[in-house]
Amino acid sequence: MSLYDYKLSKKIWAEDHPFYAVLMAAMRGADNDNIAKLKAAFPETFAELRARYEAPGGILPEEAEGLCVG
Repeated sequence: MSLYDYKLSKKIWAEDHPFYAVLMAAMRGADNDNIAKLKAAFPETFAELRARYEAPGGILPEEAEGLCVG
């Protein structure tokens, strides 16, 4: 970690992003060691991120029901 990382974390925090959005963004950008740690700490979030990554438009099958997806 660096001073740059710390200052950027303050900016991200000030933008008031939802926790799980920040967590999923961190998972997307993590190296192998850090993704393993995040996956171990937040297995459900990792599974959802993977499912949404593979789903068209990030829409899960149970969400698509009743939507007009084109």
